Amino acid sequence: MDVKTGFFYFFSIVLLFAAFRVITSRNPVYAVLYLVLAFFQAAAIWLLLKAEFLAITLVLVYVGAVMVLFLFVVMMLDIKVDGLREGFWKHFPLAAVVGVVIALEMAAVLMGGFRATDEPQSAAALGQAGIELSNTRELGKILYSQYVYPLQIAGAILLVAMIAAIALTLRQRKDSKQLSPSSQVRVKAKDRMVVLKMDSTKVAALDEAASAVNAEKKE
Repeated sequence: MDVKTGFFYFFSIVLLFAAFRVITSRNPVYAVLYLVLAFFQAAAIWLLLKAEFLAITLVLVYVGAVMVLFLFVVMMLDIKVDGLREGFWKHFPLAAVVGVVIALEMAAVLMGGFRATDEPQSAAALGQAGIELSNTRELGKILYSQYVYPLQIAGAILLVAMIAAIALTLRQRKDSKQLSPSSQVRVKAKDRMVVLKMDSTKVAALDEAASAVNAEKKE
């Protein structure tokens, strides 16, 4: 067994352990952290398979953005773990059956479609000819030539989703205080300050009470 195979088995074992802990951890924060570890191990396996672009994308997008957002949301929300676990054993048989079916389907796909371990002939021929082959460059060519229309459609859908999310968060709530910038700009000094006429000197009520007590003592 060479070094590459050893790293593959090491990353695979850690990946399986992290994925198992994601679904068995009682603390949601620990589950998110184990999922981040699983993403890192998957990125390392992709690096071994010479898929550098996918590995970097997985780390930047999922670990650097999505999972950090999930972690902040989980830490900010007061999640009742005991309430979420109610009825777990009631639905466990159905969940186990679905999990076994998914595992068998994935095993059938992996055993039937990924048996070839040799490098593709085109890449091997280019390597022998001294031409450097870049996965990122080839992926970009295919993405912006053959799949340019699906890419534009996906971008439009994501744009609509982003605008809808912003519109939902900008709804006016009755229990929150909001300021109107236009009203603040149009306000005048007389609307904010009122000048009242008062006497320059006035006897305090405490002094009057003290003088009344002294007069009673003298009597």
